[in-house]
Amino acid sequence: MRRTAWAVLILAAMAGAYLLLHRSGMLATMLDSEALQGRVVQWGPWGPLAIVVLMTIAILVSPIPSAPIALAAGAAYGHAWGALYVLLGAQVGAMAAFAIARFVGRETVQRWFGDRLQVGLIGTQNALTGIVFVSRLLPFLSFDIVSYAAGLTPLAFWRFSLATLFGIAPSSFLLAHFGTEMQSGEARRIAFAVLALGALTLLPVGVKLYRSRRARRRNPVRGPSE
Repeated sequence: MRRTAWAVLILAAMAGAYLLLHRSGMLATMLDSEALQGRVVQWGPWGPLAIVVLMTIAILVSPIPSAPIALAAGAAYGHAWGALYVLLGAQVGAMAAFAIARFVGRETVQRWFGDRLQVGLIGTQNALTGIVFVSRLLPFLSFDIVSYAAGLTPLAFWRFSLATLFGIAPSSFLLAHFGTEMQSGEARRIAFAVLALGALTLLPVGVKLYRSRRARRRNPVRGPSE
């Protein structure tokens, strides 16, 4: 019962944060990378902290997209620092989402599935770590949902943190780089950044297809006569 009350309180806090951002006009600013860039620059030394906080909120409150924030960070602070602020905010948000799901929902899931969570249904610690890592490399998979869902599994917190950190580092840099190049207005560099992001997205898929193809060659399917 106590965890249910905490769940209601957390959901109410998230809804309240969303409404506050919407009514204050900050949500519209967060959806516009150019407007957000101008705002964080105006905030001076508080700008980097604002990027980290906004990225964290965007991860926790799923309807808020994080890509415009990452682009604004790159445009305002450049490749390296922009990527660092984006990475830090995304990491904090992911760990917070994992912790919320683990605290609120883990016992319920454990009661439903019991020991099946340890084998078969979800897999080993190594398998779960690999799933989280690969999911971070695929932008079309919801970062927020993966973070919450991982908290419901037996995955160790430190494994989730490391898989997330290494998985989002490349895309954080590329998004910040993309924002920097958009600011410079150089079309060739922007196109290169887009292609690099696309290649990063397709890399895990290509590796999976390559391994499947090798496995089929090593173990060819034999006909009934054989």
